[in-house]
Amino acid sequence: MKKLSKTPYLDRVKIPADLKKFSDVELGALADELRTETISTVSKTGGHLGAGLGVVELTVALHAVFETPKDQLIWDVSHQTYPHKILTGRRDQMLTLRSKNGLSGFTKRSESPYDPFGAAHSSTSISAALGMAVARDLGGETETGLGDCIAVIGDGAISAGMAYEAMNNAGHLKKRLFVILNDNDMSIAPPVGAMSSYLARLYTGKPFQELKSVAKGAASFLPEPFKEGAKRAKDALKGFAVGGTLFEELGFSYVGPIDGHDLNQLLEVLRALKEQADGPTLIHIITKKGKGYLPAEQSNDKGHAISKFDLDTGKVKENSSNAPTYTKVFAESLISAAKKDDKIVAITAAMPDGTGLDLFNKKFPSRCFDVGIAEQHAVTFSAGLAAAGMKPYCAVYSTFLQRGYDQIVHDVAIQRLPVRFAIDRAGLVGADGATHAGSYDISFLTNLPGMIVMAPSDEAELMKMIATTVQIDDGPCAVRFPRGVGVGVDLPAYGKAIEVGKGRLISEGNNIAVLSFGTRLYEVQKAVEELEDDGIKVTVCDARFAKPLDEQLILQLANNHEALLTIEEGAIGGFGSHVTQFLLEKGIFDKGLKFRSMVLPDIFIDQATPEQMYTVAGMNAFHIKDKILSLLKVCSK
Repeated sequence: MKKLSKTPYLDRVKIPADLKKFSDVELGALADELRTETISTVSKTGGHLGAGLGVVELTVALHAVFETPKDQLIWDVSHQTYPHKILTGRRDQMLTLRSKNGLSGFTKRSESPYDPFGAAHSSTSISAALGMAVARDLGGETETGLGDCIAVIGDGAISAGMAYEAMNNAGHLKKRLFVILNDNDMSIAPPVGAMSSYLARLYTGKPFQELKSVAKGAASFLPEPFKEGAKRAKDALKGFAVGGTLFEELGFSYVGPIDGHDLNQLLEVLRALKEQADGPTLIHIITKKGKGYLPAEQSNDKGHAISKFDLDTGKVKENSSNAPTYTKVFAESLISAAKKDDKIVAITAAMPDGTGLDLFNKKFPSRCFDVGIAEQHAVTFSAGLAAAGMKPYCAVYSTFLQRGYDQIVHDVAIQRLPVRFAIDRAGLVGADGATHAGSYDISFLTNLPGMIVMAPSDEAELMKMIATTVQIDDGPCAVRFPRGVGVGVDLPAYGKAIEVGKGRLISEGNNIAVLSFGTRLYEVQKAVEELEDDGIKVTVCDARFAKPLDEQLILQLANNHEALLTIEEGAIGGFGSHVTQFLLEKGIFDKGLKFRSMVLPDIFIDQATPEQMYTVAGMNAFHIKDKILSLLKVCSK
């Protein structure tokens, strides 16, 4: 007897066009199977669970109504696209999600024609969709055709300035464009800001629907019960802004809010709008992050980013290491400092848990500020705090700090304001891949006059560096540290400040010296230990600072060794480049010094484990040992 499939409807879907053959009732059954499969997949791979569960019905509805990939479906952030990937020909690859040579955890143009625009940072979708809509009307082409452009953006992401810029431009251009506001009242952290409050007011009370054309008497195409609701909505919304909603004032036709888990509502509204819309249209849907999986629904972050877990209980499989994470060490060090100094304040851009500031907030709620997905504002807000005598710590992931670079230059560095940047997720971060790699902060920060840039080699060094930043009052500084656990060194009761711009000697050797910046020091030491077994002794130093350089230490190493090797977890143009420039100016190379610099290669490295990514980068102990041996050969010639 043939075994019955647990997913009979999902089995019928190879590409989204197959959904056209489904009845609305069958689409509902498909959505149920899709949710179950998403949960099952993430339990085995880990990843972003909650966001995807919140858009299952929306994903089905969009692919059922529109003609992807001709119609360009653009997901903001795109961590919610696991259901989308399952429906777009990648179902049999889902267990490779976020692993080496596997599927990306985000949309990726090179992965599928159903991913027309790559994303992993927030608030880009409306701009991209508008660009495609304009290209369509100017005769632009893609391999799959160019039809409607649909941007799906969350309530957290739409609060960022770029989204407003895009909506303002879209309203001006009046191009046919669909923006779906996925409002789950829950971004990574609880939503903050006036926009969140505005959206909350919009759907407080009875649900209603409103479309600009209703005012012109063109409500006949709206499904029941929206016809009457549209009139009520028009009256109800007059108080929010002159002439209608905020979105209307920006030039959008506004529809909503509607239940994002009611597939029938979604299908009816999307079908109607597909036929009738002639300009920028915003569809406001209300969803529940983590929908359909109780452990996610009950967690504080609604299952935002989760490790592999037990499907029945939702219990996450714990890391076996006893060492604390760098994030926790930073948070506890900052709390310790803040107990002694009431001028210390902490700022994050929608990542309180990820940066450790959730712990700080519990101790000092009045001195902790989550500004939402707004890195530019976070930097300049910190600058304002510093200008008024506070000691701000701006805690941001390296990859997200890129968004605030102009503000770092213009609002912080030029004015020499003492903003302390705590840069988490420095270096290669693993499963999130190239979009989240902290590869560039050394380069873009050390280029700035007066910026102090340091990186700990272990968690004890991080404690010392946080203590050091407390004492820096005459300009900006930054401490970068990686994701994950430390190396397991003994931690002191409290961090003791170190001298700015001074490195430390780890071990003394003969002809070759290695100057390490950051946590590659652990790999350097492993390489050197193996070399010692072969009778080769290497000098090892921990630079601690990329700016200012420890010039005295560098000159000692250069003058007392035949060869010098620098290593860092960053791209070309960082620590090694500054050491090179210094040695050039001192004429050291004229005396015959052999010099090499190990940096991240000039490529974007796809997702894998951090160790695998550093293997691709050629920066693990094996590669360091090989580099030292190759230098020895050069020295012997």
